[in-house]
Amino acid sequence: MKIQESAENYLESILILMQKNGQVRSIDVAHYTGFSKPSISRAVGLLRDNGYVTIDQNGLLGLTEAGLKIAETIYERHTVLTDLLTRLGVPPEIAAEDACRIEHVISPETFEKLKEHARRFGAMADN
Repeated sequence: MKIQESAENYLESILILMQKNGQVRSIDVAHYTGFSKPSISRAVGLLRDNGYVTIDQNGLLGLTEAGLKIAETIYERHTVLTDLLTRLGVPPEIAAEDACRIEHVISPETFEKLKEHARRFGAMADN
């Protein structure tokens, strides 16, 4: 199922924060993304309703299997593309911004070929 770019970004943010802090609340996502708490609450509610996020009785967020798969895919794309663009000479901040845009529209086939190319020429660590 294809989801909106904003939903992919929220799932990726939850994954990053879970890896960094162990537990995540909506307010953490708001601080991380720079969006308002009401915007995040609405987005998290929609993600929960669509089966991508869980919220426990303490307000802690979790990723369902489907949510985790999407988050990991987007995060891998982001890190690989950022690394590849940086190694091509793009300044790191611009590389990260461009990777964030590209990660949502690139086909799985093209992404795999970029990863293969980067590995073949030693442009990235194994991802």
